[in-house]
Amino acid sequence: MIEARHLRVLRAVATTGSFSAAARELGCTQPAVSQQMKALESSTGTPLLIRTGREMRLTQAGEALVRHATGILAGLTAAEEEVAAIAGLRAGRVRLVSFPSGSSTLVPGALAALRAAHPGTRVSLVEAEPPRSVEMLREGDCDVALAFRYDGASEGASAAEEWDDLVVRPLLADRLVGLVPEGHRLAGAEAVTIGEFADEPWIAGCPRCRRQLVEVCEAAGFVPRIDFATDDYPAVIGLVGAGLGVAVLPELAIESVRPRGARTVTVEPAVRREIVALTLPDLAQVPAVAATLNHLARAAAR
Repeated sequence: MIEARHLRVLRAVATTGSFSAAARELGCTQPAVSQQMKALESSTGTPLLIRTGREMRLTQAGEALVRHATGILAGLTAAEEEVAAIAGLRAGRVRLVSFPSGSSTLVPGALAALRAAHPGTRVSLVEAEPPRSVEMLREGDCDVALAFRYDGASEGASAAEEWDDLVVRPLLADRLVGLVPEGHRLAGAEAVTIGEFADEPWIAGCPRCRRQLVEVCEAAGFVPRIDFATDDYPAVIGLVGAGLGVAVLPELAIESVRPRGARTVTVEPAVRREIVALTLPDLAQVPAVAATLNHLARAAAR
């Protein structure tokens, strides 16, 4: 095994022409240079220097190794500088995956603040709903995943267990609100119970949100009649605004879209989803990832 420190000594000897001169250049003793050269020759299994009196010259193998050493040591120096830049947040890359309402509300402010503080850090963004976003994190396809889970949902225990080996950064509790057409009988109500929507046609959201909706309605004593289902929150709002049904949506989703033709109402009892940022334990130690988590938390606190 050829070590970088041995290559540095060989190059110094080749440049200066003697062990003593190489020792002065490297800031060590002449016996230390001699020991390093013996170790390198032992590693390569062939003589690298020919000593004739006070003169010293390279063997053919020594010349070849010095020629390669220049490129090897230059590459190592570049690698050390790049790693130092990443560690100091002068460079770095973070791959972020988020669900749509998080992408339009939490992510923009967080990434703008991150770029202002650390302009050398680059962040890419793709969208995916949990549990797919969590799978992407585990599969190495992203570094940070924004995800959510509903309070009291049947999946809650399994989701908590699923995240046991991850670093979980809580961001906020996102309450669900009702959405009804402007002319609906409940449009002016301050608060409604979910049971008051028992006879309404429903527009449902993503699969996880749809499952949560069914559980909440069943707990209130009815099964919702879902006429439309879409992962696109603006489409949900548009369908409600056209008078085609009612819906419950997270507040983050309402915040990101102007609900034309629709009114929001408070739904009791309150149903919330926990918004979190997830990463792997080793990734949490990477400065750019840690900075991204911090800026997401600050954006959520505003």
